[in-house]
Amino acid sequence: MNDNPRANLAANLRRLREGRNISQQQAARLAAIPRPTWASLESGVANPTLDVITRVATALSVSIEELIGPPRTACRLFAASDIPERRRQGASLRPLLPEPTPGLEIARLQLDPGGNLTGQPHTPGTREYLACEQGTIELTASGERWRLGPGDVLAFRADQRHGYRNLDPRRPATAISVVCFARGG
Repeated sequence: MNDNPRANLAANLRRLREGRNISQQQAARLAAIPRPTWASLESGVANPTLDVITRVATALSVSIEELIGPPRTACRLFAASDIPERRRQGASLRPLLPEPTPGLEIARLQLDPGGNLTGQPHTPGTREYLACEQGTIELTASGERWRLGPGDVLAFRADQRHGYRNLDPRRPATAISVVCFARGG
């Protein structure tokens, strides 16, 4: 992997622009920057301001991290041992999207037998979808309690206090959590 943000920016810009089948002139117009500035970004010689990088990211509908991070290959295998797992309270969370994906977070949630997890409120307007895979999960949100079994999906506002609980004291429960962040958050 390349740790040179300028080289990464140059390679990523070229790949993203060509993937959209647009010229440097068209890309520069979308980003509201001069075409020579775009050309210098793609050549790797520019030292852009945060404002320029933000404009370019917005024009291409990608995150700043995707612009300056190591270029993505067409395919990449993520070994299970390379995917971080966070343990909190009586649960473990493991991302299913190991690369940054703007506005979206998908994770596998495993609750220990009888385990609880207090969810953190997200930015206003954020929605979460919880799909129970195994066991019985109680989700508390909006002052209500919802009971989910395998195959059930609950959609709720994730910008409020919420919590998850495994109702089985003997077996773990698993679910997939999809968090769709509100724009601007």
